[in-house]
Amino acid sequence: MSEEENKHLFETAPVLQAVVALEVPTVISQLITVVYNMADTFFIGQVGDPNQIAAASVCLPLFMLLTGMANLFGIGGSSLIARSLGKGDFDQVKKAAAFSIWTAASVALVYGILIYAYRSVLLPLVGSDNATYAFCCQYAFWTITVGAVPTVLSAALAHLVRAEGYSKEASIGIAIGGILNIFLDPIFISVLHMEITGAAVATLLSNIAALIYFVLIIRKKRGSIIMSLDPRYYAAKGGILREVILVGMPSAIMNICGVLSNIFMDRLMVSYSDEALAGIGIAKKVDLLTYAVATGLSQGVIPLIGYNYSAKNYKRMMASLKTTFILSFAVALTCTVFLLTGAHVIVRAFIDDAKTVMYGVQFQRIICVTGPIIPISMVIITMFQAVGQKTVPMVLSMLRKGGGDIPAMLVMNHLIGVNGIVWATPIADVISLIASIICFIPFWKKLQQKIKESEAEKACS
Repeated sequence: MSEEENKHLFETAPVLQAVVALEVPTVISQLITVVYNMADTFFIGQVGDPNQIAAASVCLPLFMLLTGMANLFGIGGSSLIARSLGKGDFDQVKKAAAFSIWTAASVALVYGILIYAYRSVLLPLVGSDNATYAFCCQYAFWTITVGAVPTVLSAALAHLVRAEGYSKEASIGIAIGGILNIFLDPIFISVLHMEITGAAVATLLSNIAALIYFVLIIRKKRGSIIMSLDPRYYAAKGGILREVILVGMPSAIMNICGVLSNIFMDRLMVSYSDEALAGIGIAKKVDLLTYAVATGLSQGVIPLIGYNYSAKNYKRMMASLKTTFILSFAVALTCTVFLLTGAHVIVRAFIDDAKTVMYGVQFQRIICVTGPIIPISMVIITMFQAVGQKTVPMVLSMLRKGGGDIPAMLVMNHLIGVNGIVWATPIADVISLIASIICFIPFWKKLQQKIKESEAEKACS
């Protein structure tokens, strides 16, 4: 896609066409990411050892922090890039990209080293026990210690490339990693008999392949892509550090709070049994299907919203939001119905252990009941990020994960036991939706007022 085609997509293309063009590739790439995460659990499950599934579940929060880092610099950087493009400030685009890329790489490197150095403290802290500790060490070494930099950079670059309108290319990069992981999992896990270590190595190689793809794409399209990998453009001054970090922080906080929530849930689950821990691990992986749709729909529209907001084309921005809300709800509702009706078949496909399946089916049906409303609150959060707001999306992010569900876990666990722990997630989703709507309404009214003022000015002239 040329620079002129991208400009047409952002400024003049029919809104539905623009939204679909940006969101469909993003949703597909997110779904592929979920499928390869589920593939890890599926192929590990074929080993028939609940402890290895439990170990992958225990390591998930530490691994998901890498996604938080990618979102911090990727979404923060992409929002600034989209708004800079709307203003025609191409120098700012290069600086924002360089800052996001090289800072993300540095932070990921340090994180991977720290996880390895303090694994004996961190892994028990997040829920490993004598039965799972060795498996956790194997999985964390390859996916986090060695894999932190390629994992963070490949995801961050997807956000930055998408900010310039190259949604298809960004999604292909993510898809390459996901499909390769699905292909490598059975080879390393079953054929080479590496079991959980094989799943970890497959994930590492897949993220390296995705990173190489993005580097090649940016170099190949130097004539049309404005962002650059050149460290000479690195700059933290001129508001770049503040804009990238503060705008990206809500996504990172949502991720961190999600990690804390998962750790808290795992520690409560392990007090019941390792089968309950394995069951919630499967249920959370399956529920990522709905979450992937919500993430893809909300993140895909960020460039369109940010660009038109900076260009003061509020009418097109509002139309983009309306279209996104409708698509989000419809797709998420379909996913929820599928997960509710197919719970037993889906969970049993991961492992043939009666007790684990029992827990997994119960937990999956509870978690996914609020699936249709998740995209609505997420679109509102990312909308505030796209226009450069900091405080509101940060508060909403904390409400959805950590601020709402952890207290609910304590209360519900006390009231109804193991299923009550899981019910905390839907409760937090409802709280987040209500708060998001309360924040969204006045912002929407302000946009409508700006449109009226703009139309009045045009009428007078």
